[in-house]
Amino acid sequence: MGQPDLFAKRTFAEETERVTAGAVMWQDPPEIRLEKVQTDGLLAIRRPGLLAHLPPPWPAAQAYEEIVVELKLAGDHLDMSAVERALLRRQARQVQRVEERAPSWPGEAPLWLAAPHVPEWLRQARHPVRFAAGCYAVEPLGRCFVWVAANELPLRDELVPFLVARSGQPLDEFARWVAPRRPLEWVLSMLQYLPMSTTAREELLWRFARTGDPEIDARQDRILEVLLTANPKMKQRLVDEGRHEGRLEGRLDEARAALRRVLAHRQLTLTPEDAARIEACTELATLEQWHAQALTASSAEQALR
Repeated sequence: MGQPDLFAKRTFAEETERVTAGAVMWQDPPEIRLEKVQTDGLLAIRRPGLLAHLPPPWPAAQAYEEIVVELKLAGDHLDMSAVERALLRRQARQVQRVEERAPSWPGEAPLWLAAPHVPEWLRQARHPVRFAAGCYAVEPLGRCFVWVAANELPLRDELVPFLVARSGQPLDEFARWVAPRRPLEWVLSMLQYLPMSTTAREELLWRFARTGDPEIDARQDRILEVLLTANPKMKQRLVDEGRHEGRLEGRLDEARAALRRVLAHRQLTLTPEDAARIEACTELATLEQWHAQALTASSAEQALR
């Protein structure tokens, strides 16, 4: 399982109980004995009455004790075989629940599959019925198989666990919307694992510029320290870039000093504006050109032309 999947599952685990006010709790699923058949997760319905006022699909969970969850993120396969394997895992959990109960459990184990969109083949073959924005009952299981199309869901705090399955522009929109609503550590994980556009990622990274608040800046420093420790290559790259910048700044200082010496030796008086231009110049080639011109120029203005 890749890091994006782990991030999506962790978001479900961390967010579900909070956004449902304790009505639903995420559980790590038990292994099902078919060599190794394991769903992405289970939603254990503890207080169904609290789900009625939440945005769909949450109210649809009121009729069940447990829901099998499958997560298909941007880039994951949504072909027929992928869906059939998800249904197989649902059926395996159904068998497991029947065998766990005495007398045997007569219910159905519902499957909620969260993905960016509804694939066209599924529309043609299974005729999913839309019962709310982004929520579809997939035949022939009907409401026991709910497809959650994350790209179609509204941006609601209660739907964040499903919204991480978005893709493309809807994912960019979600990332911009959710960033100020979640802790910095969570946002950094989102930036690391979800495949949003480069533009959206860089836009959000700029939000982590220094704030002037010592407490926030200290947290950012700690996060950066942890990230650099986990990525030694990036740490060495930054060290090398720092050394390069240090050497360049040293050469710039030497070039400025040499230019000032020539101007002083030739008694070419600098105005405050000219002196500020020399100090602000960060182009070594420009400073060297001014130095060469100062050897023959009749004024400081001509030297710095």
